[in-house]
Amino acid sequence: MYVRTFALRDFRSWESASADLTPGPTVFVGPNGHGKTNLIEALGYLSGLSSHRVSSDSPLLRAGTARAFVGAVVVNGGRELGIDIEINEGKVNRARINQSPARRPREIAGILRTVLFAPEDLSLVRGDPGDRRRFLDELLTTRFPRLGGVRADYDKVLRQRSALLKTAGGALRRGARSSDGAGALATLEVWDGHLAAHGSELLAARIALLHDLEPHAVESYRSIAPESRPAVLCYRSSLGDALPAEFADPSRAPQHDDRELIEAAFLQRLSEMRSKEIERGVCLVGPHRDDLELILGDQPAKGYASHGESWSFALSLRLGAFALLRSDGTDPVLMLDDVFAELDRRRRAALASVAATAEQVLITAAVPEDVPSELTGARFPVHAEETERGRISVLGPAVRGESVEEVSDD
Repeated sequence: MYVRTFALRDFRSWESASADLTPGPTVFVGPNGHGKTNLIEALGYLSGLSSHRVSSDSPLLRAGTARAFVGAVVVNGGRELGIDIEINEGKVNRARINQSPARRPREIAGILRTVLFAPEDLSLVRGDPGDRRRFLDELLTTRFPRLGGVRADYDKVLRQRSALLKTAGGALRRGARSSDGAGALATLEVWDGHLAAHGSELLAARIALLHDLEPHAVESYRSIAPESRPAVLCYRSSLGDALPAEFADPSRAPQHDDRELIEAAFLQRLSEMRSKEIERGVCLVGPHRDDLELILGDQPAKGYASHGESWSFALSLRLGAFALLRSDGTDPVLMLDDVFAELDRRRRAALASVAATAEQVLITAAVPEDVPSELTGARFPVHAEETERGRISVLGPAVRGESVEEVSDD
């Protein structure tokens, strides 16, 4: 899979940009803060309908504009598909496939498959559980776009159930002793059923994903840091003892009745935690409270891993995701956002060796020297200009066979 051409308009610092790309490495070179990452972010958004930097769409629109546009022509196995999305301020986004409107934006998710490694990925090891949950869910929806709808349905039910716990807290605490309490409890039980139904599907999918991902990530870590302690990935569920312990073992093969078992455990745990949820006014059970635990030897990586081990673990998760998607039969587009300058020689070499085998790899770098020599290819200079419309990014023509610095000085 590769991006043959892309275009964007009013996305972040870009008023407009377009380029024709080829398989192999492509490097966007320019000073920090001039818009290189925004190009990678735009293609990542087109892939998974989310940004790796922000949780909402508003920051993606160029200042003073009400909408942004990102489009690309994707080649997969000789077949071309054009996809684009219009990101609207305060309105529903609109997507198209080969110029025909899609019923929902998520219909384009997964047509372009990408794996992005960026400096922010250190938070996968050192950050909050939400960062690791997001990693799992984004990989899930890349492999199986349908699960994006499951995740959205779960989030919707979660918001509604959480609102009930907050707004009807007094009635819920009175319980069946009053008519309003009995009604609130009955409503809560309805939302319990919806939460368990959607949550069990999402949780079963995450556990199955970890089963597939874990050997790739562990092998990647072993190759990057052979002298380090062995890496282990383990899923920690808020269902606690209600969920059989073997579900936390990534080597356990998924079973056909996993979802039913998880849904039963989900409902049991909700019953056990009901009084605490009513007292605190928050939903304490479900995939939104889970964590992907990263372990080195017999210690959690968070809080115990060195800086180098943390980088190695973060990199191994992304390389593991790349290997998993590749094993599904299609090379994803590998995107490396200004990461070579952050890595030592061994990790640079490990990443470069994998990147050199990708059908297409898109790289950003502050200077050409940051990019390993084996990743030669087209280079696009990026710079920023001050205009009457504000500061905007500008993409120069592709350079081949000579440095960007030489061309820029002419």
